[in-house]
Amino acid sequence: MPANADASAPQLITLAGGCFWCLEGVYEQVQGVLSVQSGYANGRVDDPSYEQVCAGTTGHAEVVQLRFDPAQVSLRELLEVFFVIHDPTTLNRQGNDVGTQYRSGIYVNDEGQLPVCREVLAEVRQAADKPVVTELQPLKRFWPAEDYHQHYFANHPGEGYCAYVVAPKVEKFRRSFTRLVRG
Repeated sequence: MPANADASAPQLITLAGGCFWCLEGVYEQVQGVLSVQSGYANGRVDDPSYEQVCAGTTGHAEVVQLRFDPAQVSLRELLEVFFVIHDPTTLNRQGNDVGTQYRSGIYVNDEGQLPVCREVLAEVRQAADKPVVTELQPLKRFWPAEDYHQHYFANHPGEGYCAYVVAPKVEKFRRSFTRLVRG
């Protein structure tokens, strides 16, 4: 965080952990998360489409950008959730979703976030039984995904992917982090 920043002001963090629908479905239920926006980060093409990103040639990651209130939920807690709801040891994939757009990544929105991110990432690496492939980088670029991707799980809970892939991750979060579930 910049030296003159208000520590109680809302903050942004951008996370990649496979399909953005999974992360969005979880983080929309976290107390203190003020908004969740699905999008694309750190690629080579301006304002990419979903089809371009899925082709795997633009360098983007599917991400969620979280705006959160640090008085209600800490960056550390958000990262702890992140590492429980996705597998940080699979390179460029989550389950059946395969491609560089599905990589694991933490993209900081300001350098003040780096110490916490590095600490949590080091703890995860130490505890993991396989190499952790999560990248930690500054957020260079972020583009919102198309409107139909926003609030996807909330709007389509019975859709096949949501029912069989997203819902179990949401349930895992709710079981593992009861203190963080939005009331």
